[in-house]
Amino acid sequence: MKYRQLTKEQFESLNEEFARFLATQSIDVKEWNQIKKEKPTVADDEMNVFSDVVWDDVLSKTNYVEHFSKTSANLFKCEAKEMHRIAIKINTDINLLEQAGFEWLLKNPLDSSVEIFKGSKAYNLERNLEIFDLIEKGSNISKGEIFEYFNGLIS
Repeated sequence: MKYRQLTKEQFESLNEEFARFLATQSIDVKEWNQIKKEKPTVADDEMNVFSDVVWDDVLSKTNYVEHFSKTSANLFKCEAKEMHRIAIKINTDINLLEQAGFEWLLKNPLDSSVEIFKGSKAYNLERNLEIFDLIEKGSNISKGEIFEYFNGLIS
């Protein structure tokens, strides 16, 4: 397995897509229920393959990822060959996880208590695996507005 199996909730939200996936393998609902009951490892394998297909599709379309903590933000732009990172550290009593703290940062990005670092690196692993690793560590896929805002400020 390349990534991880989708959660029960993710499978439920992709119910139709999973049914089509099984249909491409000539597995109907009746047969699927039988496989789950009599051959749970085969069912698990099918779910793993489907999960990898879904993850690959999502990650291939992902261009930005971000991770916030109370005093820092890590913003990533994921291009084909390299990843760009903007790291922001707040050295004051501001909580970026709260709306007021986040808004303060947007209004005061050049305040003396704000440190901003920028860097780029080529991927060590396959692009999608590195993005997946960031997501597994708590990052979220984003549209990139925050990255581009700060990139415009420091470029």
